This record gives sequence, C-alpha cells and structure tokens, in this order.
Amino acid sequence: MMRHFREVALVFSWILLWLSPRGFSQLQPQGPQVPCFFIFGDSLVDNGNNNGILTLARANYRPYGVDFPQGPTGRFTNGRTYVDALAQLLSFPTYIPPYSRARGPQLLRGANYASGAAGIRDETGSNLGAHTSMNEQVANFGNTVQQLRRFFRGDNDTLNSYLGKCLYFSGMGSNDYLNNYFMPEFYTTSSDYTARAFATVLLQDYARQLIQLYSLGARKVIVTAVGQIGCIPYQLARFHSNSSRCNEKINNIITYFNTGLKKLVQNFNGGQLPGAKFVFLDFYQSSQDLSLNGTSLGFDVIDKGCCGVGRNNGQITCLPLQQPCENRAKYLFWDAFHPTETANILLAKASYASQSYTYPINIQQLAML
Repeated sequence: MMRHFREVALVFSWILLWLSPRGFSQLQPQGPQVPCFFIFGDSLVDNGNNNGILTLARANYRPYGVDFPQGPTGRFTNGRTYVDALAQLLSFPTYIPPYSRARGPQLLRGANYASGAAGIRDETGSNLGAHTSMNEQVANFGNTVQQLRRFFRGDNDTLNSYLGKCLYFSGMGSNDYLNNYFMPEFYTTSSDYTARAFATVLLQDYARQLIQLYSLGARKVIVTAVGQIGCIPYQLARFHSNSSRCNEKINNIITYFNTGLKKLVQNFNGGQLPGAKFVFLDFYQSSQDLSLNGTSLGFDVIDKGCCGVGRNNGQITCLPLQQPCENRAKYLFWDAFHPTETANILLAKASYASQSYTYPINIQQLAML
C-alpha cells in the first residue's frame, strides 16, 4: 500500500510539473515532449489488445516479434510498429502499453486501444472473429478519462488541461475496405453503396467518433489516410497472374476516403472544433513512395512478405513458428498486410520531423503546441 502511495504521489508531482510552463521547460530535455500518448487503430498499431480474445487476428506467436526485445507481444510485425517508433522520437522512456494491460498510474502516460481487424464500422473485421471497433475504442478511452479523474481529485479543469497537452493517434479505415467493402462474400456494403457513397458514410461515422474524442479532451490529433492497399502482398497475390502489379481499382476507390478525410481535417482546424489541431498523415503517399523508391531506401524486396505462404508470401499470412526471411531490413513488407520494422521507423522519422507526409504541420510541431 505504501509503495502504491509513493508511486501515485510521484506521478501527481510529475503532472503538476507538466501543467506549469516552468516545469515543461525543465522536463522537455529529459522527458517526453508530451505528457501522454493515446493510440487508436487496427493491426498496423495494435500491440497486444487482441491477445486474449477469440480471433484469427492475433500475432502473439513467433515469428512475430522476432526482432522485438520482448519477443511476440501481439504486434503484427517483426519488431516495432509505427507508433512504437514515434513514441521513441517523442522521448517516451517506454512503449505505450496496450489498454488491455494498462493499469492505474500507467494510464497517465497514455494507452494503446488499437485492435487487429478493427474498423470504423462495427461489423468490419467480424469475418476474423472478435475485435474492438473504433466505437468501442472511443468508449474505452472514455473509461480511461473516468479513471484519470481520481488522480486529479475530481478537478476537471486540471484534467482537461492535461489531456489537451497529450498526443492522439487514430489510424482507421483500412479494414473497412480490406475486411468489409472488398469482401462481398461476407459483407453487402459493395452492393449497398457506390465507392463514393461508402466513403461518405465512413467519414460521417469517423467524424462523429473523432468529435467524441474531442469532447473527452483530445486536442492534438493525428489521423491517417488509408495506405496503398492495392499494392500489399495480399492483393498482389490475388490480382490476376501478374504478381508485381498493383490493383489500381482498389487504390482508386480508397482515394475517395483519403480525400474526404483531409477535408475533414481542414474543417476541424477551421473552427469546427475550437482549440483543436488535427494533422493529416498521408499513409497513401508514403506507401507509394516506399514502393517507388524502395531500392534507394535500402529495400531489395518491395512486393513480397518476409513471412507468409503462397504467391508473394501473401496468400496466407505468417504461420506459427514459420521461418521468416533472413534479412528483414531488406523487405518492405513483413507479411501479407503489414510493413517491417524498418519501414515503420522510416515513416515515423519522416512524419515526425518533416512535412513530407503531414498536413498542415509535422508531428514534432504538433507536439510543441
């Protein structure tokens, strides 16, 4: 009990330092650039939330995590995810914990709510089993805010000030296409909606969810475009007989969502959400650039998974105890869907310090606001 009290007291003192300009300037060289980091998304950033649920979308077995210090943790790659690399650039001393395991004072540093197979729509990903949709992830963040109130002794103004200094990442939409719209054998959305109409419906739902995050205290928010999913090994393996040609029909369809999401960010920043600053992270352009310039960036293989089964190692994803490729740093993709640690780190560095893929400012600038 005494140990827990000392831990809470230490964290409360840390909060007070963050809430004062003097404390911020003192801590910034040694500590994180923001007091906390909250993450919402799918398997691209999930770090273990799916481990304990009944789903095929799990990665808590080798060779996943083969290059991660803790081994298989539930990350869908060989090492660090994009948000892991970003947390390091933001000077967090440890990785942000999954919400399924985050407890007590840990939540003051943030939590990762992401879930493999999750989407903006609740039904998305149900073909793979259980998952935590974006609606549920936002609800979990609401529960976190309630828990954090205890550390602020019910002082909502101080809590809101604290949450307003934190960074929020939301990467949603990929599964609403991969495990919904482009899967007519399980879902009716492609017959219910034109491509443009589906993007409109998705964005309406997503806007509501992001506004709910805002109402709970989020002010500095990164939202990501859907990447070039017509070029991932899974789609390359399915697209006719040419194993290196992207499915441009799929890429063209998701541009409706990406274009609308950027406009949504402009509206939020234009006064719709007072005091908020949203950054649009263009995963579509970054994934295109990684493919086009892969050789110059050190990748020898840009169209095949390092681990997987079938054409392009993309027909079946990485199996338990399967032997992956030897030199993971030379591969753009780890498996049928997900980038390698090397690709994640490259993107994190590019989006943190430059505006190559961020609008209207980069992530370092967002953190400093």
